[in-house]
Amino acid sequence: MKKVRILSLLSVAALATTVLVTAPTVAAAAPACDGKSPVQTCVGATSDGAPYAMQVPANFNGTVALYSHGYRYNVDIPAAIPLIGGYKITNTPEPVPGGNADVARYFFSQGVAIMGSGFARQGWNPDSAIKTNVELIDTFKKQFPKTTKVVAWGASLGGVITQGLAEKHTNLISAAAPLCMADNIAPQLTMAGDFLWGVKVLFDPTIKGGNYSAGAAGVAESYADLGKVFTVMGKLQAALATGAWPDTSSATGKALAAAGVPSRSALLLLGLMAGLPTQSAHFDSISGPDGALKLTFPLALSPALAILENGTNAAALAVLATQDVENQAGGAIFDNTETDYAARIDGERVIYNAALSGNTVIDALLGALSPANPGAPRAKANPAAVAKMNSLHTNTGKINIPTILMVGIADPITPAGASQRLVDLYTEQYAAEKAAARKAYQTSRDYKNPANNLLMLWSVTPESYTKFNEAGSPITTVPAAPGTNHCNFSTPQWLLVARSLVQASSTGKLPSGGALYTAVRKAGNLSIDKGIRAPWLKAYGENE
Repeated sequence: MKKVRILSLLSVAALATTVLVTAPTVAAAAPACDGKSPVQTCVGATSDGAPYAMQVPANFNGTVALYSHGYRYNVDIPAAIPLIGGYKITNTPEPVPGGNADVARYFFSQGVAIMGSGFARQGWNPDSAIKTNVELIDTFKKQFPKTTKVVAWGASLGGVITQGLAEKHTNLISAAAPLCMADNIAPQLTMAGDFLWGVKVLFDPTIKGGNYSAGAAGVAESYADLGKVFTVMGKLQAALATGAWPDTSSATGKALAAAGVPSRSALLLLGLMAGLPTQSAHFDSISGPDGALKLTFPLALSPALAILENGTNAAALAVLATQDVENQAGGAIFDNTETDYAARIDGERVIYNAALSGNTVIDALLGALSPANPGAPRAKANPAAVAKMNSLHTNTGKINIPTILMVGIADPITPAGASQRLVDLYTEQYAAEKAAARKAYQTSRDYKNPANNLLMLWSVTPESYTKFNEAGSPITTVPAAPGTNHCNFSTPQWLLVARSLVQASSTGKLPSGGALYTAVRKAGNLSIDKGIRAPWLKAYGENE
């Protein structure tokens, strides 16, 4: 099998690729509006210095859509770093996702204004971002007194911010759409940290992997880690067919190699114990090339290739977000001293037994990663730093207004399980609301069925999508498949959410019935099947 190209990271930080406007950084002044028609643009900055942009159509109907952008790196990334080098910190406002002109035009056609903040701080910022959004809503209402309703939506970290705004300030918004939503910071970084720790222990022990120094020294350490991670993933990619181990492997890794353990099986096990999807941008874990590898490829190779693509994203997230949050918390925050990785993959070791090279290899890998092996030292967190991290904003999952969730079923950065958790929590919440309504009926004799305030849209992968050339090698130069990569939504999917928000703001109800099924079908690669179930992030254990 020929080498498979590692794709460039697709928006590990959910960065905007297009923007609508540039805002000044003068804080707390009234918005500066250009007065143009049919759409006027207003810019300014909130009291924390966060630049914002508002765009208001001449037919403004009193509803404004507030968009919160995703995680953006809070450090510049040097050009020399592979895949993501050359990034510069930006706080440019993003009033619609990625500056999508079709989405903006739809809102304007309905008389709906749009706005968004660039936020005062990049990186993990829900605490400050929620406060910024509250002030921005107030600023908009003062500038446009006709305002009657605000709908909020956001992607990735912006989904966390949106859900947090809906939970803490329910009175301010009438509908919400947290999309490809990240989980709370601890389980999110546990997922990324587990994978990075495994890469360090087996493939390159010089990776620091956390507990970064304070200030500029820690930033430099994170840069070094990024380079090492990308280098290791490239070496794993080059040897995937042969199973050879990188020359940077640890003594533990080299012992496994000497025992005949393929590096691809080790890579897959790391992905499974972290909870990464085994479908990726180009690998469906189902398809095989015509010929001798027709059955072998999907069973033994495709899952590892999927982890190669997804794991590159997860490891980069682990480095950049860990350094960011450690800087905020004041010390190491990843801890796996009590993690039972064997229990983590109890079910997966059966499903992926062939790709993991059988039980003997699985047991050897788990033994190598166990606390009993001095060559696999566990990461220990700073208790004070963990306490500080846990004091950062955390969403409860409470849903009190019409809410739309949408996520790719194989998103490697914000796994579908983060949205599944809200679905499960709302199932309990809704059952309690129905029980309360029945109890109230016993006294009032007037039964009021509680409204269903949650619509779950799953961006699903095609039945099969891995492509092969005439030589039988997988093709990775085509666009990522729907349902994979991070927040990989099509314009029709974004528009479906926008239309659903407008309807909810107008009627107080989410779309349902035949009209919803038709809209979902037309958007493409979406499902509202209640039978779909994504596993929660591994940090939650048995989805309790």
